[in-house]
Amino acid sequence: MNTTPHDCDVLIAGGGPAGMIAGLLFSRAGFKTIVAEKHADFLRDFRGDTVHPSTLEIFNRLGLLESFLQRPHQKLSQIGVRWRGELLAAADLSRLKVAAPYVAFMPQWEFLDYVADTARESPHFELLMRAEAQGLIEDGGKVAGLRLATPQGPRDIRARLTIAADGRGSVVRAAAGLPLKVLGAPVDVLWFALPRGTAPVQDSLINAAPGTLVVTIDRGSYWQCAFVIDKGGRAPLEAAGLDTLKARVAEAAPHVASELGALKSWDEIKLLSVAVDRLERWSRPGLLALGDAAHAMSPIGGVGINLAVQDAVAAANLLVPKLRAGELSADDLDLVRRRRLWPTRATQFVQVQIQNRLLAPLIAGKGPAQSPPLPMRLAGWFPPLRRALARAVGLGVRPELPDPSLFG
Repeated sequence: MNTTPHDCDVLIAGGGPAGMIAGLLFSRAGFKTIVAEKHADFLRDFRGDTVHPSTLEIFNRLGLLESFLQRPHQKLSQIGVRWRGELLAAADLSRLKVAAPYVAFMPQWEFLDYVADTARESPHFELLMRAEAQGLIEDGGKVAGLRLATPQGPRDIRARLTIAADGRGSVVRAAAGLPLKVLGAPVDVLWFALPRGTAPVQDSLINAAPGTLVVTIDRGSYWQCAFVIDKGGRAPLEAAGLDTLKARVAEAAPHVASELGALKSWDEIKLLSVAVDRLERWSRPGLLALGDAAHAMSPIGGVGINLAVQDAVAAANLLVPKLRAGELSADDLDLVRRRRLWPTRATQFVQVQIQNRLLAPLIAGKGPAQSPPLPMRLAGWFPPLRRALARAVGLGVRPELPDPSLFG
């Protein structure tokens, strides 16, 4: 039994979406909560920024939607695919029965800053920046906290519950020895920014042509672009030259063609190595993994943030009553995995099928050269399919909502 006094009730490694939402909820429930984030701020580009209706509804249930939407963002309620300039309807989110039936494109630093500012309104919340988890504190076979590296030197923090929310390369997960199942991904993504100019608002995120897929996210003053490549395919693309990349982007996404001259160097293009994996066990006594630390998602559908946030909501809904009653058991912690495993597996299954059956053949140049692949055409033909896709993308599998009786 752990008889050493704890420094807090909940200690969270990682200030990403899962960690910050968990910090907000546990502190609002009255538990002393510390979030340890290794960076000095949240200002890192080329992170997911698609906030789906499922996440917006969580803010709505907490009474925070109006203030959240004061942060800079763009809205998209109609999702389309462009094939060589031809628009194909894909999903109509406007019919979803939620308070905000659209995707809000908000830079992740704005999202995280908002959650941090809101959480700080609670006297039970503390955010430590430049505090990097380096190892576990264990006591009697139970994880009892974390060893952190901080600018002031090493610091040990003991907690009743430790949460690993430190991303797909989780140090805490590795230290805990939680087994990881790798599902694999045949693609990677190149991220770069282009000036927004005076181009009209686009009703497509996904832009395709034979051998090319480009996602263009409207960030108001610029486009954040994702260019899909074969796994490990950056080197041959660089060898072909930057002009080759620009020509392919212009063919698939002509609305950004006039801005491609701003792209001067490969140094401006960042590689996102796509991974799809999940833990076989999400917890050990005293420790729980959430978000990317529990399951890395493909960028397909932009669901990563939203799955991570739902993990945090499920964890708070399930564990707040248990913490109030006393110490958490191993079975208590495993409730979160049992609740969230089905949505994770179902979403990853769909992502892997899209990767293997649509994206990989498309970027390999296999399939029809003049007309879009059949899956891209089906939604345009069948409005009920557009509505089903809107629900799948916007709300996902088993969306989570905070229990209002727990969080004030």
